[in-house]
Parts: sequence; structure tokens; C-alpha cells
Amino acid sequence: MAERDALVAACDRLLAAEGFKDYTVNGLQVEGRGEVSRVLSGVTASQALLDEAVAWQADLVLVHHGYFWKNEPVAITGMKRRRLQTLLAQDISLLAYHLPLDAHAELGNNAELGRRLGFAVTGCADGELGEGLLWLGTPPGGLDASGLANHVSERLGREALLVEAPGKGAIERVAWCTGGAQDMITAAWEAGADAFISGEISERTTHLARELGIHYLCAGHHATERDGVRALGEWLADEFGVEHRFVDIDNPA
Repeated sequence: MAERDALVAACDRLLAAEGFKDYTVNGLQVEGRGEVSRVLSGVTASQALLDEAVAWQADLVLVHHGYFWKNEPVAITGMKRRRLQTLLAQDISLLAYHLPLDAHAELGNNAELGRRLGFAVTGCADGELGEGLLWLGTPPGGLDASGLANHVSERLGREALLVEAPGKGAIERVAWCTGGAQDMITAAWEAGADAFISGEISERTTHLARELGIHYLCAGHHATERDGVRALGEWLADEFGVEHRFVDIDNPA
């Protein structure tokens, strides 16, 4: 059993949450009971995840994608009402970290994705490790574009979409940013990467990849961001002695 406020404060400090200019509120988004013994984590605070939390009698839900995004409607109606009502009626807290969880040098989504894919991290193109979002590294040796796509697909359990740039051989330097970061492809190319991996693709991404001469792999927003929140939940279990369970709500995006 842990005090909710102590647990939240520890996460805020660990992730340096106040140092990020984000599109949402990082930290405690919905206040529930003051004592926490069970933490349920997942990528997004969907109704399906909240229903799992209620069934498991969780005290706190920990996610990467929470609520209260910039420019979203403020009215508490429809889907938003149902979600908040579920939390409030059951006295369950909602704790969410967006960019701070992407960036963290050890537990973040980019760190965990690099670890899962077996990349040797060499740094960040847009800041120091733990602060920047565009990570750089070297992949397992001898992979060309199709080999890297097969490798990513196997490790993530989801087929990656490959936009192949013409005239390139073995990939020596790779860049990645989890989630919806496809527009960082130009920065990846400027950093000297042969390939860039993110979670989503736009129509313009194909043309940028081909004309810049950098391979692009769309590996899934959800698939690339499963591991950070799970790692943070495991950290909380170790630090506070709470019970932690990660629930992977299927999402093809």
C-alpha cells in the first residue's frame, strides 16, 4: 500500500514532467482514493482499459494517452462523461504521462523501443538523452531496408509498412521516435540516418522518404508505445511495493 500523492510525486520527479511543453496535462488527471495497492497500466485510457481496472479493483490507472488534450471540446458529455464517470464512481485515479514518457532515458517509449529492436543507442538529434524525442543508433549489422522491416515486424508482432528509398544498401544509422512522429523524417535525414522508424504515416511521408533518400518504416502508434508505460508500472511496483498489471488493449493503428 502506498500513498497516492507520494507515488504521483515520484513519477513527476522521475520523468521531469514539469520540464515539457506538451499538448496535455502530465501527472494526476483524475483524483481517486488516497491509498494505492493496485496499479493497472495501458497505452490509452479507453473505456475498455477502465473496465479492466474496475474488474481488477485497481486503485490507479497509469497511461501514456490520457485526457484533456489541447483544443479538444471541454464539455463533459458522451464518451468523455462515461469515462470520467467510471473513474469517479469507483474512486480510481488516472495518472498520465505523454512526452515525458516518450523521452525518458531508461523507461521511456524510445528507450524501450530501441531496446526491443536491439539498437545500440548513440544519442538524440534534438537534445540530450532523457530530453530529446528523436533517437539515433545503429541496428543489427547487415540489414537492408526489407531486412530491417522484417526485423521490426518480428520484434513488435505487427507488420511494419516500409517506404523504401531508392539506391541505398545496408543500413548503418537508424533514427526513431515512437507514436505519431512521421513528420520528424526530415530531422532524421538531417541527422544522417539511413532509415527512420515511427508509428504513423501521412500521404506526404512517402514523398519525403523517396525524395530525401531515407527509408521510412511505419511500425504502429500503439505497437511502438506499449513498453514505456509498462516499464513505468514495473518501476512503481519495485519502488512502492504495489501490485502492477499491464493490459494491452488491441489496436491496429
